[in-house]
Amino acid sequence: MATERHEFKNQAPINSKEPIMETREHREAWNKGKLVGQKAPLKPKDIWAIRIHLQNAHAVRDLAMFNLAIDSKLRGCDLVSLRVRDVTHGNQVLSRAMVLQRKTQRPVQFELTEPTRTAVAAWIAKARLRSEDFLFPSRLHDSPHVSTRQYARIVEHWVVVAGLDPSAYGTHSMRRTKATLIYKRTKNLRAVQLLLGHSKLESTVRYLGIEVDDALEISEQIEI
Repeated sequence: MATERHEFKNQAPINSKEPIMETREHREAWNKGKLVGQKAPLKPKDIWAIRIHLQNAHAVRDLAMFNLAIDSKLRGCDLVSLRVRDVTHGNQVLSRAMVLQRKTQRPVQFELTEPTRTAVAAWIAKARLRSEDFLFPSRLHDSPHVSTRQYARIVEHWVVVAGLDPSAYGTHSMRRTKATLIYKRTKNLRAVQLLLGHSKLESTVRYLGIEVDDALEISEQIEI
């Protein structure tokens, strides 16, 4: 409390003609001691390490969730709220799907590669899910599907399995992984923008963390 009394003494009197500057208590920053900012994308070797672990553990749901998270590049809130009908037609898992993003209310399309289709089909069969069911139903009674918080814990487990620092990776790592690989191989920002469902190219640039060095590297590869 001594600190508060000291701060009050430094304030201007209420009847002073000098402008009164608002004073605030010195609070510890919420991010003190924490690694914040964009979460790193996974590398191909990390992806395979996690896949092999999930396959060996016969973690059917998690393998489907992991593969779909990488392929779809969806935000966590959109991934966990997928319904079976969003990725299937009849008894077949689609090779391409489209959903409405909760954050932007804009549609975004994504592909499901063969390994992902196989994993998703295996999970649907094991869980005996119907078309209208959530693809990843929650095991808890207070939520119809896996929550974003549960998803974050699941991702943390995957990261630890791969021998990575869980403070450097998160749910956005799943979203950024394939987008980053596509950009590095093609340098096609417009394609990545469409795949991520961004309305502005600037958002994609920031999301991928593209810096001046990246731009110069691209320029250096062009000979005239």
